[in-house]
Amino acid sequence: MFDKILIANRGEIAVRVIRACKELGIRTVAVYSKADAGSLHVQLADEAICIGEPPSKESYLKIDRIISAAEVADVEAIHPGYGFLSENAHFAEVCENCNIKFIGPTSAAIRAMGDKVLARETVRKAGVPVVPGSDGPVDTEENALKIARKIGYPVIVKAAGGGGGRGMRVAHNDPSLVKGYHTARTEAERAFGNAAVYIEKFIENPRHIEFQILADRKGHVVHLGERDCSLQRRHQKLVEESPSPALTGDLRKKMGKAAIRAAESVEYVNAGTVEFLLDEQGNFYFIEMNTRVQVEHPVTEEVTGIDIVKEQLRIAAGEELGFGQRDIQFQGAAIECRINAEDPFNDFRPSPGCIEFMHVPGGHGVRVDTHMYGGYTIPPHYDSMIGKLICYGRDRRVALERMTRALDEFILRGVKTTIPLHQLILKDPNFRRGRYSTNFVERLLTASQPSVPTNSTEKN
Repeated sequence: MFDKILIANRGEIAVRVIRACKELGIRTVAVYSKADAGSLHVQLADEAICIGEPPSKESYLKIDRIISAAEVADVEAIHPGYGFLSENAHFAEVCENCNIKFIGPTSAAIRAMGDKVLARETVRKAGVPVVPGSDGPVDTEENALKIARKIGYPVIVKAAGGGGGRGMRVAHNDPSLVKGYHTARTEAERAFGNAAVYIEKFIENPRHIEFQILADRKGHVVHLGERDCSLQRRHQKLVEESPSPALTGDLRKKMGKAAIRAAESVEYVNAGTVEFLLDEQGNFYFIEMNTRVQVEHPVTEEVTGIDIVKEQLRIAAGEELGFGQRDIQFQGAAIECRINAEDPFNDFRPSPGCIEFMHVPGGHGVRVDTHMYGGYTIPPHYDSMIGKLICYGRDRRVALERMTRALDEFILRGVKTTIPLHQLILKDPNFRRGRYSTNFVERLLTASQPSVPTNSTEKN
């Protein structure tokens, strides 16, 4: 096992990795921007090194500064967390060339799955179903129209090198396709430095189902079951749960095997997530693979009892998985609500500022992953997620009841949060019955339109 690692990230995921390291006896080095000098991950790490100004491009995205910090601190490995450089093949390659272990897959696997067009073709050859679409990048407006007319509207234009909902546009006819094609290319170029886009059939009212994968360097690959991530807004996940209310035992086996085949197709190592769309007829299609730990990994940890971050560390250190597929037992149900510093009833406007008072819920089956504390100031420079509330129960009903209670206990004064929206979601009868798809949140907000939501976060 490693003696010391550097965490090339911030916020709750940096805290999460530090905690796993402490339990394994690994010393940790935090890096931080000047805006994060008072962040919890800086205080909990054994060492901390400032790497620049608040903007990400001047700190957390500066590969040379992160590598310099790793060399100064004399670490053996770097954990990238999620976001920032976690899926940057060049960063993984630099780590490899500097004899610093990258706690994640190889640069080759990141590159193969990072290009969505190449990933589609790779898994298709491995027998994994993919959404009907273009065979590669679509380089002209004319070709885009030809492909869309062939597969039939509606279609979705997607950035080949993107993610997180950026560089994506849905089109229902020729005029909207032309506009969406050029808009997606411009957005993709700006966000990812790669204007290439491809076209897929747009699956209406789907479920977004993802399977957690673990793979060691000896070729052993297992899945840890699924997470239902269908509750989204503009392709940004808000609520995740495991198991999915939509999957039968047989469907779970089929999708799990497909996820493993997808990982094996690129000789994947470490933790990753294979994402699928599930249509209303029970057909599933590969959409992408995230080559990192996911924000929502705690729900899988709760239902399997497996610490995914610790497994990442063990695999990167050269250890084999200590279990096979038959050893993995799924028990109970877990649900996660992302707590964002946003006003959900004002177009999700970011709400940075000082946490004047904070009280987190507790009790049996309640887990809070956060870097927040009373008096902490949320900087305006980064993603608005400030924590995750995870509740576990012996079944979905118990987990939902526990989440409802925990949300009522969660108090954050000084900023707006998404807690009132989560309370609204949990009260909805369709959600409680497990009847929802990726357009659920938009429909709920349109139908509800509460004027002044009452919640603990709004208390004076």
